[in-house]
Amino acid sequence: MSADDDACVVRIIGVVDASTAPTVEETLTDLIQSDSTHLVLDLSEMEFIDSTGLGVLVIALKRVAERDGSLLLQSPRSGARKVLSITRLDQVFPISD
Repeated sequence: MSADDDACVVRIIGVVDASTAPTVEETLTDLIQSDSTHLVLDLSEMEFIDSTGLGVLVIALKRVAERDGSLLLQSPRSGARKVLSITRLDQVFPISD
């Protein structure tokens, strides 16, 4: 993680599934509760995400929105981009290359 101006950049590496999603959720929740309400999730090294992981992202988006913050998905790989498209979450999340 790193802070860039007002945004906190979180690099997600590897797989986000039922076994790892709770750790990701806890990390994001802690950041949001500590007033890091502008998050950039660097997904360039995320290899896979399942429905549990997607749920964590949606929860984080809701929590930052409640605090007038933002959440940007940055550099998702093609597999993650496809999952976001199929689930139409690409219309919910701002995504940056």
